[in-house]
Amino acid sequence: MTVLNETIARVTERIVDRSRDSRRLYRDHVRQARETGPERAHLSCGNIAHAFATSPGTDKAKQAAGTSGNLAIITAYNDMLSAHKPYENYPEVIRAEVRKAGGTAQVAGGVPAMCDGVTQGRPGMELSLFSRDVIALAASVALSHNVFDGAVYLGICDKIVPGLLIAAATFGHLPAVFIPAGPMPSGLPNERKAKIREAFASGDVERSVLLRAEMASYHAPGTCTFYGTANTNQMLMEFMGLHLPGASFPNPGTPIRQTLTEAAARRALAITERGPAYTPVADILDERTFVNGIVGLNATGGSTNLLLHLVAVARAAGIALRMEDFAEISSVTPLLARIYPNGLLDVNHFHAAGGLGFVIGELLDSGHLHPDTTTVADSGFGSERGLHAYTREPVLREGELMWRNGPSASLNTDVLRGISDPFMNSGGLKCLSGTLGSAVMKVSAVPEDRLAVTAPARVFDSQEGVKRAFKAGEFDRDVVVVLRHQGPKSNGMPELHGLTPILASVQARGHRVALVTDGRMSGASGKVPAAIHVTPEAMDGGPIAFIRDGDSLCIDARSGRLDHSHERAHTDPSPDLSAGPNLDHHGTGRNLFSLFRQHARSAHEGAGIL
Repeated sequence: MTVLNETIARVTERIVDRSRDSRRLYRDHVRQARETGPERAHLSCGNIAHAFATSPGTDKAKQAAGTSGNLAIITAYNDMLSAHKPYENYPEVIRAEVRKAGGTAQVAGGVPAMCDGVTQGRPGMELSLFSRDVIALAASVALSHNVFDGAVYLGICDKIVPGLLIAAATFGHLPAVFIPAGPMPSGLPNERKAKIREAFASGDVERSVLLRAEMASYHAPGTCTFYGTANTNQMLMEFMGLHLPGASFPNPGTPIRQTLTEAAARRALAITERGPAYTPVADILDERTFVNGIVGLNATGGSTNLLLHLVAVARAAGIALRMEDFAEISSVTPLLARIYPNGLLDVNHFHAAGGLGFVIGELLDSGHLHPDTTTVADSGFGSERGLHAYTREPVLREGELMWRNGPSASLNTDVLRGISDPFMNSGGLKCLSGTLGSAVMKVSAVPEDRLAVTAPARVFDSQEGVKRAFKAGEFDRDVVVVLRHQGPKSNGMPELHGLTPILASVQARGHRVALVTDGRMSGASGKVPAAIHVTPEAMDGGPIAFIRDGDSLCIDARSGRLDHSHERAHTDPSPDLSAGPNLDHHGTGRNLFSLFRQHARSAHEGAGIL
């Protein structure tokens, strides 16, 4: 029997102890909700008529009688997100499969789902992070009708899955299955795409060349193929046991994807209280499951956005996570994957090389994962229980869906490696602290000789200012670019990975360059050292607000330091904390989010209001 890694065990126990009171209160609320149950049996005739007015006759009779399971479908479908386009017809598929299994399903509600790829670098991005909490609220409104025995969640991308998870945890007495749609087929090779982006940033190619490259990269329905937040979300749903095993990365429009969707619908009905294997999501989302998710995040070099999201989701389940938990787990978790932008190959190559089943199997064998967590697959897939079921992969044999053992070795060590030969001996995440406060850095793609940078600061309050300075040649030297007023209270903490090509271009010229910001970078910080999520943020009067051009800054991922050579907070007048960009917040709906900005938690607390 494999022994659990000592550090993983210690961190888990610390989280359990820290969360004891809040978790007990959460479980009490879940128990009360379960005892109350769906209100179908207690509704007036008028209430019932409204709830099931549009259902077919056979469904309507079952729903009104309350004799079989009724599933809520929460969908984030829209045409704007390539990842969510396949969801257009999923409700029809789900209703049909559930009906065959003797139950019913209704689209309970839709939630907003914005494409960060469209809003990147634009004012609309200032709503992106807060949309997570809007999604949680919208899903809760849908579920508040309280006529459901379980729920299926159709969501993939950046803020959508975390928002849906917060809602699922809030309705913890209901079973929940998350149903993915898969990544688009691979397009333009990532190495070529990255070079074109850097060439455009340097002015060496025309915009038409860049546009052709981007259109060749993002070209079809399905998730973008780089390892950003969307695909990190899908990884987490397997590590946390909320997908069917192996469901994350088969492509849209394939027979295996269609069959997995049908199987997920049937499974969601089976784990309701009216089915044979009642599994409320509160039983799945325990402390061990979140630790497994953090291990997966580090082992695959996933998006730093999940540092924000996992903290917020865990809070909804009565669990208190801290940055120190992520750091300690990272220190003992080997990096087993290098998916673009951490490497040159994309998520389709990763999946073909062995994918999540191989990674989970390696981490189980090495004692880095809790093997006995509850999952939606328990008792439904043979003798395998807990995470061991997720080492298997789905296949179609004569049209029938089956699971077989995954590969015992990587089929491409450029993108996926085993525990005996990892890309790094520790995870791709570092926590930094010092006189500038605390921050995090994703280092899985940063060259070893770039993990520590000491250079003069060049300070900005907007992305546009950084771009103008670059075009003016101000970065033709060693430099630490400081971009402040990008935190949740300033402007909603927009993603800044549009700066990556600029900074990568400077680094490629041989200069030492780094980024320090109270904003965020998603999974796309790549090979440039970036100290992100700086806390306290500038709007809270954090030390980042006092940095001046020319100050010497030290960012050292090896020692975990983030230091400023001047203690200006003790000598200079307080900065004008209202001096950041766009603080009138008009346009693209930003004015409607003033309460979010006013009440936002810090980045280390999840950067939301819930």
